[in-house]
Amino acid sequence: MKQICNFIARWMGAMVLLVAALALIVPTSFSWIDTWAINPMLGVIMFGMGLTLSPHDFKIVLSRPKDILIGCLAQFTVMPLLALGLTWAFALPKELALGVILVGCCPGGTASNVITYLAKGDLALSVGMTATSTLLAPVLTPLLVWLMAGTMVNVDTLGMLLSIVYVVIAPIIVGLICQQYFSNITKAITPYLPAFSSVAIALTVGIVVSHNANRLLVGGFLVVVVVMLHNLLGLSIGYFIGKFLRLPKPKCVAVSIEVGMQNSGLASSLAVIHFAAFPLATIPGAIFSVWHNLSGALAAKLYQSRPSNTLDEPV
Repeated sequence: MKQICNFIARWMGAMVLLVAALALIVPTSFSWIDTWAINPMLGVIMFGMGLTLSPHDFKIVLSRPKDILIGCLAQFTVMPLLALGLTWAFALPKELALGVILVGCCPGGTASNVITYLAKGDLALSVGMTATSTLLAPVLTPLLVWLMAGTMVNVDTLGMLLSIVYVVIAPIIVGLICQQYFSNITKAITPYLPAFSSVAIALTVGIVVSHNANRLLVGGFLVVVVVMLHNLLGLSIGYFIGKFLRLPKPKCVAVSIEVGMQNSGLASSLAVIHFAAFPLATIPGAIFSVWHNLSGALAAKLYQSRPSNTLDEPV
């Protein structure tokens, strides 16, 4: 069973791509699942994240405040500004622009920790950044969306804050409590969590794509290009921020991956809950979910093969 789960987790990017293709070609394969299912699945993923966190991870935040601060500042400035700039540069329609901005304003994705590990980056820094940006998201994500999209649509910042608390923060806290008081059970199921999360992410993508297949086929190419550029520029700028600050290569890799990989499932969830009048707003999050897993795997291979040099070492 563990071998099957490891296989699923290892090939998550391919699985997400196949599910997205199936949902696009045969929408009925997933359209029978209502979009309300996205929130519970995202909550389950966040619960799993809570099960894998430990007090040690939060000690990292306190013991390395400078590194975490650099990472979180990059997370909540680079990706939102890139999103805004790309929507202007490509003159995206309002609905798609809103979706791209939602992705850019979300915290780091949980898959970033796995990709950082594969890339031989600073895993402790990656986990600390993910935890911190997720905890900051209830305030920063609604605020940033309001600042960048408030002129396009009415943004319910308080409603978004509560949604993130319910869907993200509460499940993580429950997971932490379960890990603290039911440690034996937690240890037994932890090896299966990456595979379970991978399946949940793939299903989320399938649901979103199937419900918007016709719209995606009409204007899909342009938004795919924007989403790919958003992710690739985030990965690149994150890495060069680390180099500019003379961080060691493992930290540069962690910052790069953490900045470039967003919690796009949350973006799709927020679009479904708060922007139902703009159904296309869910599309960028779905595309990002597919693409960033593929680009993350490629980035991990690149970072593994690239030797360190003097520019990556601290002064």
